[in-house]
Amino acid sequence: MTPPDLLLDSAPPRPDRGSVTAETAVLLPVLLIVLAAAVGVLACVAGQLRCVDAARAAARVAARGDDATVVRSTAERLAPPGARVTIGTTGDVVEVLVSAEVRPFGSALQGLGSVDVSGRAVASIEGEVR
Repeated sequence: MTPPDLLLDSAPPRPDRGSVTAETAVLLPVLLIVLAAAVGVLACVAGQLRCVDAARAAARVAARGDDATVVRSTAERLAPPGARVTIGTTGDVVEVLVSAEVRPFGSALQGLGSVDVSGRAVASIEGEVR
């Protein structure tokens, strides 16, 4: 009777030995690219949501009748860095548009460009309470 270790060593070598390592070496860069794309999309979505939240909050402040500087500072505080804020009034409606340029990978990879995102909110101007 032979020990089990000797039986394993006596098996003939298989031709596909090491193929998992080669497949992993080919697949790893693809996985990194997919991960980077997912992170970039999430960064753009986060910038979009910040613009929408900033526009909504600023429209509420403007509807209460606060000064335009307070409205603008509210939007700039909540918006992504470097955002542009536009405030307009038509009749009894105020509209706030917040737009920004989002760089998903920051200044590290400027060559990849940027994405423009924006948020718009409209609110009715509140009347005086008697």
